[in-house]
Amino acid sequence: MPDVHVLVVEDDADINEIVATHLARHGFACTQAFSGSEARLLLGLDAVPFDVVVSDLMLPGLAGEELVALIRERDAGVPVIIISARTAASDRIDLLKLGADDYLTKPFDLDELVVRIEVQLRHRARHAPGSAGNAAPERGASLRFRDWELDTESRTFAVSGMAVELTRIEFNILQALLEHPGRVFSKQELFECAWGEPYAADDNTVNVHVSNIRTKLKPSGTDGYIKTVWGMGFKLQEA
Repeated sequence: MPDVHVLVVEDDADINEIVATHLARHGFACTQAFSGSEARLLLGLDAVPFDVVVSDLMLPGLAGEELVALIRERDAGVPVIIISARTAASDRIDLLKLGADDYLTKPFDLDELVVRIEVQLRHRARHAPGSAGNAAPERGASLRFRDWELDTESRTFAVSGMAVELTRIEFNILQALLEHPGRVFSKQELFECAWGEPYAADDNTVNVHVSNIRTKLKPSGTDGYIKTVWGMGFKLQEA
C-alpha cells in the first residue's frame, strides 16, 4: 500500500516496534509514538497528517479516548483502529461512540490488523467525494428530509442550515436512510450500507452509531426523525 501513512501509538516499545515493522513489510509508511502526548504533537494543529491511526488506550500523557476525540475534532474521515487489552463490551461501545472505526483486543493477529486497515482504506476510498464507488445518487446531489439536508458530494450535513459534524459511518447511515425515507432498514442492511462490507458485527455496533447520531441531533430537536421499528430496524419518521 504505497503512500499510506500510519500513525502507531503504543507505549509498550516492543509491541510498537513489532506492529510498525509488520506494517512496513506490507508497504505502509509508519510513524511511531510512545505516548498520547507525543501522538498529539505529531497530529499537529489542523488536519490529521496520517491516513490511518492505530492506537492503544492506556497511554501516558493523553489517554487513548482523548486522542480519538481529538482526531475526530480535526478529521471526521481518517480511520482510527484501537488495539487494547480491554475486552469489556462497554469499552468497545464507548470507543465507537467517540468515533473509533474498529477495535482489536490484545493479543491480536498482526495479519488481521493489516486486513482491517485495508478494509478501512477501501471503505474510505469508496465513499470519498467524486469516487466511482460513492453510493451517492448523482454527483453533487442534495438529499432533503424535513429540516435535514445532506450533500453527497461535499459530504456535509445540516439541520435548518446549521452544520452538524458527522463521522464517516454516521454520514453513511444517514445517507442510506435519506435515499429511501419510507423504507425500514434492518441493522444488517445499515451496516452493509455504512461500512461497505458484508455484515460481520453484533447489533450493538449499529445501535451505538444510531444513538450517537441522535445525540448530535438532539440540540436541534430532530433526533426523533430516526424511528426505531422494534424487531426490524430503523426508518425515517414522517411528520
